[in-house]
Amino acid sequence: MQACLKLDVNGVALPRARDPLSGWYSAGDSLMTERNTMARGTLYTISAPSGAGKTSLVNALLKDHNDPLLCVSVSHTTRTRRPGEVDGVNYHFVTAETFRAMQRDNAFLESAEVFGNLYGTSRDWVQAQLDKGCDVILEIDWQGAAQVRPRIAPNKSIFILPPSLECLRERLTNRAQDDDETINRRMRQAADEISHYDAADYLVINEDFDTALQDLRAIIRACRLERQQQQQNNTELLTALLKTP
Repeated sequence: MQACLKLDVNGVALPRARDPLSGWYSAGDSLMTERNTMARGTLYTISAPSGAGKTSLVNALLKDHNDPLLCVSVSHTTRTRRPGEVDGVNYHFVTAETFRAMQRDNAFLESAEVFGNLYGTSRDWVQAQLDKGCDVILEIDWQGAAQVRPRIAPNKSIFILPPSLECLRERLTNRAQDDDETINRRMRQAADEISHYDAADYLVINEDFDTALQDLRAIIRACRLERQQQQQNNTELLTALLKTP
């Protein structure tokens, strides 16, 4: 591996900023210089009962760290679009007929029915991102996570928990998206969803938002430091270090 610094036209070293999540340098350094042998990306499934803060945490994770190697999959769904949601950004909103046709074509890596609505993850899109070395986040329920786990490697599963059921109900009420009947149904469903926490690799308790966000960052950072990832990402360095003087 060559020297880490890059110079401008005057021979002065360009400034370098190390991203705290990805660990790679920017502002003058080529991504491929630091990660010259690209490892396959890791798939992260993030599950939680409705109202636990999953989507807010993922959005904050992506916003706070402009990481070129981290992206979130946009699922297909048949549910009604909520106020403020954008097609192709929050979800790909499709009809039930279109969704069923995609299922028949084996277009989904996973699919599930949740609260009477269908959800699915594009198989080809996820595979393409992982093959490029990008880490992909899937916001899916426990059923979807169970389908994905044996199909994609490497993968890590994260389950987000509320600090209490009372707090969960309060959050569902405060977000003002559902009527009382729907909230009660979500609370009944939450107990079943939470019972599947033991299938996850990591648990994050969202009592304090900033702390939970730091926990997510730490999980991704730690996974990128695993020996197999580091070995494949730094083959030139390791070869140079092991040369006999």
